[in-house]
Formats: sequence, structure tokens, C-alpha cells
Amino acid sequence: MKSQAAKKGPKDKQESKKTSGKSTPGKWEEMNRKQRREIMRQMQSEDLNLEVVHPHAAGIDIGNASHYVAVPPSRDPQPVRCFGCTTAELKTMAEWLKQCGIRTVAMQSTGVYWIAVYEILEEAGLEVYLVNARETKNLPGRKTDVQESQWLMKLHTYGLLRNSFRPSQEIRILRTYWRQRQDLVRSTGRHIQRMQKALTQMNIQLANVISDISGVTGQAILKAILDGQRDPRELAAYRDCRVEASEEEIAQALEGNWQEDQLFVLRQEQAGYEFCQKQITECDQQLAQYLARLEDRTQGATLPEETRKGRRKKKKGNPQFNLREELFRMTGVDLTQIDGIDVMTAMTVVSEVGWDMSKWKTENHFVSWLKLSPDNQISGGKVIGKGRMPTNNRATTVLKNGGHYFTGERQLFRGAVPPISDSAGASGGDQGDGRQTRPARLPHAALRNEICKPRSRVL
Repeated sequence: MKSQAAKKGPKDKQESKKTSGKSTPGKWEEMNRKQRREIMRQMQSEDLNLEVVHPHAAGIDIGNASHYVAVPPSRDPQPVRCFGCTTAELKTMAEWLKQCGIRTVAMQSTGVYWIAVYEILEEAGLEVYLVNARETKNLPGRKTDVQESQWLMKLHTYGLLRNSFRPSQEIRILRTYWRQRQDLVRSTGRHIQRMQKALTQMNIQLANVISDISGVTGQAILKAILDGQRDPRELAAYRDCRVEASEEEIAQALEGNWQEDQLFVLRQEQAGYEFCQKQITECDQQLAQYLARLEDRTQGATLPEETRKGRRKKKKGNPQFNLREELFRMTGVDLTQIDGIDVMTAMTVVSEVGWDMSKWKTENHFVSWLKLSPDNQISGGKVIGKGRMPTNNRATTVLKNGGHYFTGERQLFRGAVPPISDSAGASGGDQGDGRQTRPARLPHAALRNEICKPRSRVL
């Protein structure tokens, strides 16, 4: 019995230590669920044994017409105030925060309403934490605006919020121009689809004999139709010599049932298409002027000659200036040398992320920020659920498209393309004939490593 008691003694001491000892809070990302629940319980019960990381913190609940700001109760007799959304009221908010001795502010990225608040507080010299609402809504809930601002202040005080990435001012300007151009290109595509719909309803099968109604032949025929021409043979005479279909085939496709209402829709959509094309031209001019003002990082290096046939051909929809040269001058490296990364993909990534890759320690951190890493749910040392975090990041979208193209190219040539070193790549698989392909790796690490070359002086 004594031996059994002696054996139980150390275990009992260990259990008593586990139960009686208080958990020392570390970083929120490194805690397990039990530790997080304990911290939330302490915060709700006002147990102030937690480590204070930001003693001069405030929280802002962002809204459309008003913003609720909370500071520690010891800083002001009225610790929660409501401010309007005008510039004068936002400056008053910044002055009040500085009078209260606030140095850092946390707020959620609600729509686009936070942008004006962020910029004014940043100009006032305050450190602003832009927080993803996904990381705060899973904590014990607060529903009113006042309690939400107080809850953000408390979380920020104990260092439980992560700051979101926001590129520099010059990258944000570049992003605005490039996003505007992309929106105009999508609008152009919608106008083309509606023109095709109107033609199909009149049984004008123009899309079956030419590849693109926005090309030279298609536009010439559409403009003639809108000018009143209805003779199929007269319309077929606008055929360009590069079109494979003959004039007879085009004339047969242009025999249909002309309807006044569909012709009206066709005229409206054609005018919208031409307007978008004009807007894209103006956007390209503004974009070229802005890129020319950016710093030259080539250090006298010359742009490598493009030898791939698919890349030398100018694609429809690309900017009307040499974007590859501007990207090379802006970043100091030729990102299009990476397989799966063309000039449009590289421009989208640079406009969303920038060229300063020091924000991410490794390519694994970069892939995780892009929400391309697995979101596995692990319990008891086993993976019980797999998935990916939802995201609308444009850089993620274009890199996924580049990865699909790259993996498809590998499957076609069965490993003829040399591999790219990337620890975040996918494993190879059996192709059905007993042979194993080499790993088909996505170009994320190669993109980051290319930007981080010492010659580019990006970092």
C-alpha cells in the first residue's frame, strides 16, 4: 500500500500543478483550443492576469454613417464616443485619441468605410491595426456598436489581434489603375455576350463562322447591320482574308429573322462595347504614365529576349504599351521567365502585393497569406477535415490559374518542363501507364524568390 501511495504521489502533484497553476498566455496562433477558452474566460471575468501587450490601445467599430470609438475607462470620463464620417469629424476623432494618450488603434476592415479612417489616423501618427472580422467574430459575442468597440479594444490590449497586410501608397495607386482596367475588360466581355445573345435570338449564326465578333470582320459586319444593311452577301463581303470561313459560308450564317427590338439591344450593346474600349485606352495611357514615374531598379541590366513562341505573340486584351519592359524596369527582374506566369499575371501580383517580399519570412508564409495552404482540422493527432480558406484575393486567383496552366503543361509533356524548387508544391501521381510524373509545383515560391534576388535590390 505504501508503494502504491508512493507511486500516486508524483502524479497527484503533477495533476495539482496542472489544475491549480494558471496558463501563461503566449501568442494567440500558438495556443490550442483549451488555452484560448481559458483566456476568453479570464477576459470575460475581468481577470487581469493576462499580459498587457498594448497598454495605450483603442478600438473602433466602423460603420457607414458613424464610428464608435472606445478607450480605456481611466483615460476619459466618457470612454466610448460616437463620431460621424465626415473629414472634420474624423480629424476630431484623431485629436481626441491623442489627447487620451492612445498610440495604437484596432478596427475591422468593414467594406471600404475603414479607408478614410485609416488614412486620417495614420496621418495623425497613430499605429492602426486593420483586423480581419473573421478572427474576432468567433470570440464571445458582442452585438451592439458600443460593446463591439470595447471588445476590440480589449482584444487589442492583450495582443490577440493580427494586423492585416496593406501595401505602400505607390502600390495602392498602381492597384487602383490596374483594377479599373480589369473591371473594364470584364464589362467589355459582358457587352460581347449580350451582343451574341441578340444575334442568336434573330438566328444570325455569326459566331459559328468567325471566332470572335469583336474582331475586324465581326465589327465590320455588326456596324454594317446597324447602318441598315440586311443583304447577307453584302455583309459577307466584309470578310477579312485571315478568316477561314468562305464568303458563302458567312452569307448563309447571316440569313436570319431581323427583329426591331433585338436590333435595338444590339445597337445599345455595341455602343457600350465601344465606350469600354475607349475607357480601356485612356486607362492604358494613365497606367503607362504612372509606371514611367516609378523608380528604375534594373541597375543597368537589359531585358532578356523572349524565345518562347507562345509569349512572343501579342495577345488580345493586353495593354497597348510594352508592359513586360515596364515590369522589368519597376521590379528589376523578368517575372515572365517563370513558367505559368505571363505578363498579365505578373502585373496583377505586383499591383496587389508589391515588390517588397520582406513582409513574409518564407514562401510558405506567402502561400498561407494567399489562402492557398490547406486548412486542415486536426484532433487527436489526426486530420478530421480538409479544405481551404475562402478568399477573394486577386493575386490568389491569377496564381491559381497560372498553376492550373503549369500543371496541365506538365501532364501534357510528362515532365519535359524543368521543375521549380518550391516546398509548397503538390506531389506527383500515377498517369495510368505505370509511370510517376515529377511533382507539379505551383509558381508561388519561384515568384517570391525571383523578386528577392540580390540584383533587384527589392528587399
